[in-house]
Amino acid sequence: MKQKKLLIITYYFPPAGGPGVQRWLKFVKYLPEFNVQPIVYIPENPTYPIVDEGLVSEISDQVIVLKNKIWEPYQLASVFSKNKTKKISSGIFPQKKKQTFLDKTFLWIRGNLFIPDARAFWVKPSVVYLEKYIRDNNIDTIVTSGPPHSLHLIGLELKQKLDIKWLADFRDPWTTIGYHKALRLSSYAAKRHKNLEHKVLNSADTIIVTSKTTKTEFQAITNKPISVITNGYDIENVEKQALDTKFTLAHIGSFLSDRNPEFLWESLVELLNEIPDFKAHLEIKLIGAVSQEVLDAIAQFNLNPYLNLLGYVSHHEAIAHQKKSQVLLLIEINSEDTKSIIPGKLFEYMVSNRPIVAIGPQGSDFAAIVKETNTGVFFDYSEKAKLKSVILDFYNQFLEGKLQANGVGLQQYSRKNLTRQLVELIS
Repeated sequence: MKQKKLLIITYYFPPAGGPGVQRWLKFVKYLPEFNVQPIVYIPENPTYPIVDEGLVSEISDQVIVLKNKIWEPYQLASVFSKNKTKKISSGIFPQKKKQTFLDKTFLWIRGNLFIPDARAFWVKPSVVYLEKYIRDNNIDTIVTSGPPHSLHLIGLELKQKLDIKWLADFRDPWTTIGYHKALRLSSYAAKRHKNLEHKVLNSADTIIVTSKTTKTEFQAITNKPISVITNGYDIENVEKQALDTKFTLAHIGSFLSDRNPEFLWESLVELLNEIPDFKAHLEIKLIGAVSQEVLDAIAQFNLNPYLNLLGYVSHHEAIAHQKKSQVLLLIEINSEDTKSIIPGKLFEYMVSNRPIVAIGPQGSDFAAIVKETNTGVFFDYSEKAKLKSVILDFYNQFLEGKLQANGVGLQQYSRKNLTRQLVELIS
């Protein structure tokens, strides 16, 4: 059977680090097993907020990688404040009440001058480059992956110019994503985002989303077919880990200011006061970018003596920490807009054999996954008593050497099975 060619248009690809890179890195890994030749189009000189050189070795040797230069305003803005532009680029925004004049200026420019995002200048040169490549190489199917959602505009223009099948993959929603409210959008800019979203959703042949809530949201905008393909886990070559000797509560990934779970900090303080031995065992282990607001809250609750702030580590190291930490924290913003967000690290957490403490808004899509796979306990922001009780139960199991998770039905979330679902859509 002739091998099918699939052109994948994405911004995040190794050496980019962070969760955004994992989805298509893993699809590309398994596509050749289903007789599909992956061709990945990425920027030649991107401004990645996180770099993980270790991921380069995970790129399939059967993939064709195309690169084209990109101009991004972050490159210019970094002249004024490299730290602020890096944080905005990675989605970490200061809380509204603590924003400086420079913060407000950067956010207004980001939201109103660069629509849909700061990679919009890559659209035109990419269309010119890819139109010729698609014609010369007889490619009939493309996928665009966002955010950044400007990449869907590349797909939109290619669809208008060529007789191709186009799948638009939304790793996150567009206009309802949590940080949109922080961008200080004018009424014109907000309307422009809505119009572009509507045009993309009604022009693509198939829409791919990562959660049921996003599917329901998009069904109100388009009649085009929408498929849910979640993120997942892969078999990682990480040596067996000895469990931490401390009662570690580990959060791995970006810890945004709006994710600050004060009722968790309150529960830990109460347990410290009520259980003498808890002080000798507790460790709060934070891995990845952590907002200043979260660090300030931890300090205000006098939890700094128990804080282990490790910063960003490679994906390989992150997997190792997932396997050896006693409890894994999964925290989402308490907002209607985040019910559809299923953090990619959830699936890696689930196969770590460590119990998950998951916190988010009531009705979150990931709450159902945690429950049905028996990998942890979910709490909404009103359930402090329940949260404290479960942490105490986990602590007692830790003391007895019996703390672990016993997941069920995890195979459906393997990257290979998810790639099989993708292949069914493109075939």
